[in-house]
Amino acid sequence: MPGARLTHEDRRMIAAWLAEGLGYAEIARRLGRPTSTISREVARNGLHGGYLADRAQQAAGRRARRRGPVGGPDAEPPIDGRPSEEVRGYVDELATLLAGTGLTRMASRVFACLITSDAGSLTAAELVRRLQVSPASVSKAIAALEAIELLRREPDSRGRRERYVVGDDVWRRAWRADTGAHAEVAKAARRGAGVFGAGTPAAIRLERMGRFFAQISEQMDGGDLTEALVLDVLTVLAALVHAGRPLTGDELAAALDWPRGRLAAAVDAVGRRPIIADPLALERTGSGAYTIMARPDRLSPAQRAALSKPRTA
Repeated sequence: MPGARLTHEDRRMIAAWLAEGLGYAEIARRLGRPTSTISREVARNGLHGGYLADRAQQAAGRRARRRGPVGGPDAEPPIDGRPSEEVRGYVDELATLLAGTGLTRMASRVFACLITSDAGSLTAAELVRRLQVSPASVSKAIAALEAIELLRREPDSRGRRERYVVGDDVWRRAWRADTGAHAEVAKAARRGAGVFGAGTPAAIRLERMGRFFAQISEQMDGGDLTEALVLDVLTVLAALVHAGRPLTGDELAAALDWPRGRLAAAVDAVGRRPIIADPLALERTGSGAYTIMARPDRLSPAQRAALSKPRTA
């Protein structure tokens, strides 16, 4: 039944279906179980050699002996008022998905445990107890999460221990960290293209790499851009397309019926975040008028040359 523990036969079927390439959801449907039960079972008992039913059954037996009879005096207490198995199952399921983003398995479990706790913070001892792992494993995972700013330490008001917190601004900090890393990769790639010499195979690959990471960085780093400011940028571009000729700042402001400050803010925004105008670029002519052109990185030199050729009859 769905609420009962997996049997040895259930585990043999899971191993067989995994070998056939079935996903967790399909295996769960066939066994009449929640998908989280299957993902938890595989995450808990799958090693580099894959999921083995006999080994999983033996591990389940050892855990059952440590816990004692279900509902007996040695049964695990609830976690935040919820059944411990249900909570631990979801944490393992979420950790499995997070591990796919590049986090280590244990760091993913610690992060999932923290983000799902009612208090929003846990001590190392609480993490050890909830995850049923060694203190050394938790310590190593915490160090990895701190290095990428996914958690912070706070003093525990109840003693000398520290509490580990996933702050409300964690996603913004993680976003900014990734943005900075992408920008640094783009700079390094462009610098490498100069080292190997323009036109060499290595330089061409590095230039492509630099453009790719620069575009990701531009897209991610929204800074202080607002929806209204982005719409103003697009309006300026539309005005220049419609005019079909360069326009000075005064001409643009007058045509759009904007104060000069509003126009200046839009021009400054597209200068700081060129990706907003993609695939166009806003340029200044020698006389100081504004004009638009295709972004140079959108077309290769050969493509630009081919498009510049006069039409043949």
